Amino acid sequence: MKTVATGREVVDSDLNYIIEGAQEEFGRLAGHRLLITGGAGFLGYYMVQAVAHWNRIQEGSSRIQLTVFDNYARGVPAWLADISDVPNVSLRRHDIVEPLPSDQEPHFIIHAAGIASPTYYRAHPLETMDANVGGLRRLLDHAVGRAAGADPLRGFLFFSSSEIYGDPTPDNIPTAEEYRGNVSCTGPRAPYDESKRYGETLCVTFARHHGLPVAIARPFNNYGPGLKITDRRVIPDFADNVLSGRDITLLSDGSATRTFCYAADAVTGYFKVLMRGRPGESYNIGVEEPEVTISQLADRVVATARELFGYAGSVVRGVSDEADYLVDNPNRRCPVIVKARSELGYEPRVDLDEGLRRSLLWYADHSEAASA
Repeated sequence: MKTVATGREVVDSDLNYIIEGAQEEFGRLAGHRLLITGGAGFLGYYMVQAVAHWNRIQEGSSRIQLTVFDNYARGVPAWLADISDVPNVSLRRHDIVEPLPSDQEPHFIIHAAGIASPTYYRAHPLETMDANVGGLRRLLDHAVGRAAGADPLRGFLFFSSSEIYGDPTPDNIPTAEEYRGNVSCTGPRAPYDESKRYGETLCVTFARHHGLPVAIARPFNNYGPGLKITDRRVIPDFADNVLSGRDITLLSDGSATRTFCYAADAVTGYFKVLMRGRPGESYNIGVEEPEVTISQLADRVVATARELFGYAGSVVRGVSDEADYLVDNPNRRCPVIVKARSELGYEPRVDLDEGLRRSLLWYADHSEAASA
């Protein structure tokens, strides 16, 4: 990836990277109708803009006919408004828990609508379950209704989560898709974790019994441009500390470990799951290394911020004002991505230090945001 110095350059470079990495997948999408639900959110940020970028450089039948659904509860973000005049891009205000408009007959569906930040899904548990179960069921039923027609659905991607694994046992880390999970069905994370698990059951059932071409992505700690600084996940929280001139505050003992997958790599992988994933199959999308503690992550952010901005802060300990902040928090999270590599050609290439650098440059230009 080329060297970049501003948030705008980061986005432009990443969009070219996504198109390059998923060239075959975009070519197969060309001329077809694609619906992305939850398109105004984090994952939608690069998915939608990548399609818009493709359409800018293509002509006529090589363009993708993109429709973006979102309830726009916090308004239409500026980046999305900026692409509203791109050829073959249509923005629609629609809450996915409501019936699908009758004029929608997409060839491909990406269901990314939902609440993914732990702080916010704990605060809005019913809305979280409604999107992950009710909204998904409406989309699947709509697809079945078209299955016998002359122009049926060709591909469906459901965004599940690495949270479906819960807190894996030590012998199941790194974690492969075959692991069944160690998940609480009643804890504060359950509305998200269990609705994603049931969502997968719906997808597999519709694939088996109705022949729908629905595949499942399990994201592992994606981060980068599009993840609002108000999201309350660890990297945007650290970025907010840095850009506000405060010390980076750890709200835990910092010993939990994660692998972090940069957004451009993750989105490239999601287009591959959509276009190449086998019906009823799930695919881990993330990186296998480095698996770092949250304390080590904080140290890397400090080092990067010093290089970029002359940041003078350090890492300190704090306590969350949210009572359930650490309840059922997994101790380790690290995927096996052999299946995605071998079946999809997925190969993440942005290392953690470069991803953090790009993220901080983007956050420097997006240091204020509405609630996520």
